[in-house]
Amino acid sequence: MSKISPLAHIHPDAIIGENCEIGPFCYIDKGVVIGDDNTLMNSVTILYGARIGKGNIFFPGAVISAIPQDLKFQGEDTIAEIGDNNKIRENVTINRGTAAQGRTHVGSGNLLMESVHVAHDAYVGNACIIGNGTKLAGEIVIDDNAILSANVLMHQFCRVGGYTMVGGGTRFSQDILPFSLTARDPAAYCGLNVVGLHRRGFDRNIIDNIHKTYQIIMQGTGRMNDLLQRVENEIPMSKEIQYILDFIRSSKRGFIRER
Repeated sequence: MSKISPLAHIHPDAIIGENCEIGPFCYIDKGVVIGDDNTLMNSVTILYGARIGKGNIFFPGAVISAIPQDLKFQGEDTIAEIGDNNKIRENVTINRGTAAQGRTHVGSGNLLMESVHVAHDAYVGNACIIGNGTKLAGEIVIDDNAILSANVLMHQFCRVGGYTMVGGGTRFSQDILPFSLTARDPAAYCGLNVVGLHRRGFDRNIIDNIHKTYQIIMQGTGRMNDLLQRVENEIPMSKEIQYILDFIRSSKRGFIRER
């Protein structure tokens, strides 16, 4: 049985799972689906289109599934989906999708710190940490296990690779490569996220091969296709190296380089 404050407003068409706690002054709109074992502290707002998994904690002031801040939005029926076991801190805002993608997605096991904004049609993977005040524009992608520090500004349509660390206050409008450390103003590739890779248990040989791959890509001369072919010829292939190659080949905005 869920524990619901008598001071909360829950629309009769909302679906609430088992063992949830819903605090005073929460507002849960029609059509909302909330799974089991969720905690909503006071003054959390869950609006139409929200699809929430299990075991999440929402701190005061969070607003989930508000309509997009996009003038092209025409009231289409879209969703904001959140997976399991996330911590959504104070005043986080997650907008629902538009006709472009139809949904905004936040995966599982993430920490979204105070005042993070996730715009329409964004895709945030699993086990990410998004720092205080960071703003994610529409139709971005953040792969699993990425860390964005405080007050990062991520331009629309960009992608952040997995196992990255983005320094506080960084602004960027191109993709950020997997396994990398990016910071400075203007944003620059600053090497590998070595500390993060060691903490995640990456083998030393894999880390060395990632480093050699980025030496070729960042310091080599000639066309990018030729540099990627060099990587394939010179670096032992692994899922990590293949991930880098696929990431670069699929990039639409280009990626942040050394400066």
